[in-house]
Amino acid sequence: MAPQKQPPQQQAPPVQKLRVQYAKRGPARFSSHRDFGRAFERALRRAGIPMAFSSGFNPHPRISFANASPTGAASEAEYLEIGLAKVCDPERVRVALDQALPAGLSIERVTEGGGASLADRLTGSLWEVTWPGRELELTEPLREFLGRSEVLVERMTKNGLREFDARGPVLSAEATPDRLRLLIRHEVPLVRPDDVLKALTVVAPQWSLPTGLLVNRLAQGTLVEGELRDPLADA
Repeated sequence: MAPQKQPPQQQAPPVQKLRVQYAKRGPARFSSHRDFGRAFERALRRAGIPMAFSSGFNPHPRISFANASPTGAASEAEYLEIGLAKVCDPERVRVALDQALPAGLSIERVTEGGGASLADRLTGSLWEVTWPGRELELTEPLREFLGRSEVLVERMTKNGLREFDARGPVLSAEATPDRLRLLIRHEVPLVRPDDVLKALTVVAPQWSLPTGLLVNRLAQGTLVEGELRDPLADA
């Protein structure tokens, strides 16, 4: 008679949850979400953070990522949550993790978790697009875009080519000759700055999409009456 498979070991629940704001700068913006996940787990081990683990046959550290930026975009406001097996001082965790991460990845803040889920607190993003060394005239394309109720664009997803509205989630857009700022509400699918730029070529065919753009998420948080609130405030 074949031996019965033993049930997986049950892990203790976390005794503390911490919410982490981190930044991706410089060449680190080209790291994928998976690349960052591996780097962060290595940093946790190097820093000696007492992580809680999931139950099951393959326990893994309790890390919950929230709305990561696309590969190639820099960001000042990425967020995740970790579950710990022991209570730790958030500032000491921040310093230890920041020292353990590779260049270009920076731990900005660590706070106690609680209240509404982190994902529910991230309902909008402020993005900035720049094109170093050039000037672009976006006044007319942007006016045409903002005057529409809907502008459909296409993007290749893991499920194939998908068409969606790039106009509805854009709450505000401001352009100067050297930059474009966009406040975008998070919807499904998430509208990104490159989707908006593509939409500008739809409404203004005479305008061509430039190359060498730099995309940076300046802030991410809870949208309240068209303004972003700090997602870690009173967390």
